[in-house]
Amino acid sequence: MRRRKRSEPPALIRTPKPSLVYRLISYLLVFPVYRLLFRGRTAGNAQVPQDGALVVVANHGSHLDPPLLGHALGRPVAFMAKAELFKVPILGPIIRACGAYPVSRGASDREAIRTATDRLEEGWATGVFIDGTRQENGRVNRPLPGAALLAARAGVPLLPVAILNSHRALGPGSKGLRLVPVHIRIGTPIPPPASRRRPDLEAATAACQAQINALLDQGLIGRQALPPPPGSAALPPSASDPGR
Repeated sequence: MRRRKRSEPPALIRTPKPSLVYRLISYLLVFPVYRLLFRGRTAGNAQVPQDGALVVVANHGSHLDPPLLGHALGRPVAFMAKAELFKVPILGPIIRACGAYPVSRGASDREAIRTATDRLEEGWATGVFIDGTRQENGRVNRPLPGAALLAARAGVPLLPVAILNSHRALGPGSKGLRLVPVHIRIGTPIPPPASRRRPDLEAATAACQAQINALLDQGLIGRQALPPPPGSAALPPSASDPGR
């Protein structure tokens, strides 16, 4: 996998092609789970840049989110994973082939940001769950500035994505899998922050939070939108293509 030239912006570098293992897992495992088991639908695919580095920013309600997100976007999405997982036979090579990258237990935030930046400089779409951990209500509640910092460091756009219902399928504290519909709404790309200063990072983070929660408020694809919860921030719904 080649590194970019200094004069070549990460947002313009050609995205690495998915490996054979990635394609097999995506279409033989993730596809039937998402499309059949969870009756998955996706809206907004036309807004996903298919080449160049990108920070994919999403809400987080379930351990199901990473593979479903990468499949639904139509391009591989790299996520952080605990370094111990890469030592597990069979599992380690599979998650590495799918774009996951190891982060050591107890690693500093600076080290994690540096590792993610390296992925962006290789042209990957790098996924960040903006709250950092799974949320019981599946919404963006306490967003962290890490995604905005990544985008500012690499000079690449942020793509807000809303994952609907995964917290009901297998959320925190769940005793078992629930076969509820899980849909994904893709928002409008947001330019990278103008600088790494706190006000710029906070503004980009707030824009991601507002857009993701607004997409969640639209409800499942093909159903009437629900009114937003009292006091929640929302942006006008972004344009999206028909659910595929």
